[in-house]
Amino acid sequence: MTALVAHEVVRVLGGRRVLDGLSLTAAPGRRIGLIGENGCGKSTLLRVLAGVDEPDAGSVTRPSELGFLHQELPFEAGATVGAVLAGALREARADLAELERLGAEMAALPDQHPALDGLLAEYGRRLELAEARGSWDADRRAALALDGLGLSGLGAERALGSLSGGQRGRLALAALLVRRPAAVLLDEPTNHLDDAAAAFLEAQLLALPGAVVVASHDRAFLEAVCTDLVDLDPAADGPVRFGGGYLAYLSARRAARARWERRYAEEQQESERLRHAAGVTAHRVAPDRGRTDNEKMGYGHRAGRVQQQVSRRVRDASRRLDELERARVAEPPVPLRFTPPSPPSPVEAVEAVEAVETVEAVETVEPGPLLVLREAGVPGRLAPVSLELTAGDRLLVTGGNGTGKSTLLAVLAGRLAADGVAWRQPGLTVGLLEQDTVFARPDRTARATYARALGPDAAERVPLSALGLLAAADLDRPVGALSVGQRRRLALALLVARPPRLLLLDEPTNHLSPLLCDELEEAIGTDGPGAVVLAGHDRWLRRRWRGRELALGGARE
Repeated sequence: MTALVAHEVVRVLGGRRVLDGLSLTAAPGRRIGLIGENGCGKSTLLRVLAGVDEPDAGSVTRPSELGFLHQELPFEAGATVGAVLAGALREARADLAELERLGAEMAALPDQHPALDGLLAEYGRRLELAEARGSWDADRRAALALDGLGLSGLGAERALGSLSGGQRGRLALAALLVRRPAAVLLDEPTNHLDDAAAAFLEAQLLALPGAVVVASHDRAFLEAVCTDLVDLDPAADGPVRFGGGYLAYLSARRAARARWERRYAEEQQESERLRHAAGVTAHRVAPDRGRTDNEKMGYGHRAGRVQQQVSRRVRDASRRLDELERARVAEPPVPLRFTPPSPPSPVEAVEAVEAVETVEAVETVEPGPLLVLREAGVPGRLAPVSLELTAGDRLLVTGGNGTGKSTLLAVLAGRLAADGVAWRQPGLTVGLLEQDTVFARPDRTARATYARALGPDAAERVPLSALGLLAAADLDRPVGALSVGQRRRLALALLVARPPRLLLLDEPTNHLSPLLCDELEEAIGTDGPGAVVLAGHDRWLRRRWRGRELALGGARE
């Protein structure tokens, strides 16, 4: 099999170099994960590797057979499930038909016929290709893929236009797995997959003999599948490749962070020493400084020589200090942390927080439970639930699509009326991070939205730029021009800057980089804001959760 190789690839989009001289080699058997913040170029790189997009400079060498999981199926809405599968099986069936034809031709020729050598060579080439594709097993593999991805109930005559977006995505993934091309490119393949389907996909990718390059935020997937991770976030020496899965990547990043912090601390100490040395020594040679008794005896004899020596030390310390300043080690960014609460100013207390639902902005602290539900339910959306939340609680809400996780959070926030009893402590502040974040004024910039929501004092105390949730270039862009992920980050920033006593998070790791997900999980740990209720599918988060859990059932089709 041929390796997939990108050499010094450059791609410019909208005047910005999304890919800047990137080189990557994906040899057969290697499974490379692309990670990094949204907008760092993961999807662009996949498109360039697939040949869907052409680089502005550089080159890409591809195997003859390459599969790319598109966001949308390359079929009309009127096409059927059967047609998609037939397309996926076409190459395998062609292999078998050709082998049968070649075998029949050879069988019809007498021994020592001059055409036999050519036919035998062609048969061997086609046989090797069929074995690599698993052509004899293709039909069984198609049935397994449909079942493993939760699509076995779809009839062959079902039109694609009648499928949900998640079903279409899973069908495209099934078709790709059936083909078994020499190289596979996947963009967020675990979106719309439940635990069983994600585990099935992982097993299938581990069994592929060719190269796999995948962009993903799914930390559990990255750990289970990848042999290497490439971090595309901007770095001084370009993208960094790490050997191993996600745990190995985390270990390497932690070690690099420790080295960075140590270098920064040592540089700060050295800078302080040099400033002190230059300042003290300069004082000793100051023209208007009087001589001490110990200095008077030999002052006239040695004054010129001593002053020259001390002046040289001042110059040496100053020069060394200038060198340190020019090659200064940047201060390591502060990890994401919720700001300790402080009393709001009168202006802040009446300022509405857009896109973050807040109940009774002026907070009072009372003992006892923060919130109590007794058989609270919403007909057709949420089965009756009973729970009690106290300060410091950590509750993870799980369940399949349609079980009412988002509905429960809306009930807890007081945004949706429910049957039964829903009681909140008077003066309780509640913050809700929704999946779909909408701001009332899309024309305002992110910075202005943040400052207006928090008030000038709080916004100055915790600047938006210091949180690391939005890039500097996005701070002054209109909120309406931001991506879904960027708007969610802005809403999260409002909660981080002024955490409520009850924090409700709906799929908070969506649209966040793996490292930021880790920081968020640590921030909402036992030392985080008051009580936290989190609804999510994130397998990595669920496996590491240390608080209470509430599993909702009764998923609807």
